[in-house]
Amino acid sequence: PMAFFSLEMPNRSLVWRMLCIRSGVDASRIRSGIVTRSDYQGIVIAAGELDKAQIFIDDSSSLNEIELRARARRLQKEHDIKIIFIDYLQLMSSSRRYDSKNTEVSEISRSLKSLAKELNIPVVALSQLSRAPMQRQTKEPILSDLRESGAIEQDADVVLFVHRPAFIDKNTEEDKNLAKIIIGKQRNGPVGTVRLVFDGKSTRFADFTDEIIRP
Repeated sequence: PMAFFSLEMPNRSLVWRMLCIRSGVDASRIRSGIVTRSDYQGIVIAAGELDKAQIFIDDSSSLNEIELRARARRLQKEHDIKIIFIDYLQLMSSSRRYDSKNTEVSEISRSLKSLAKELNIPVVALSQLSRAPMQRQTKEPILSDLRESGAIEQDADVVLFVHRPAFIDKNTEEDKNLAKIIIGKQRNGPVGTVRLVFDGKSTRFADFTDEIIRP
């Protein structure tokens, strides 16, 4: 069981995205309702799998750290959730007023670390990046690019960046479907880069193989 706090995307859109990812069906076909028999069968199977997956989605557009903690505690007590996802950190608000967004994000970051320790489960928080990579010759993100607070870098046990070279730099010689998971920080392990393939039609990532990448 897992909890997904989606401050950016409504529940319905998130479920459709999950169906695309799980089934591999072209997202545009699902949106238009024009699907093949094979597509339909894949969607039905994916829907059944998601139904059994025990994914609890909270799509409140406004959420502070106290509300998040209370809801997470309840979900763990009632459903024994094993992991929490938050999309995304900068959209959360604080229960207290701060002079700057930087300070507010720092306090929220620390509260998430405290929550993970209290519930003894991973808390995965998505974060925005600054525009600094766009101003560098090397576009790959680094820890200092985490937006609005250095506390995110300090509090996190693991920092993963999703980097798509062709999306950032249209003139890159790298394959347009190549994606990189850059392990920017890992408290108890090595850092490095893992190559994946991004399928834009189904909005999902897959293992990197020469057969999957298309010109």
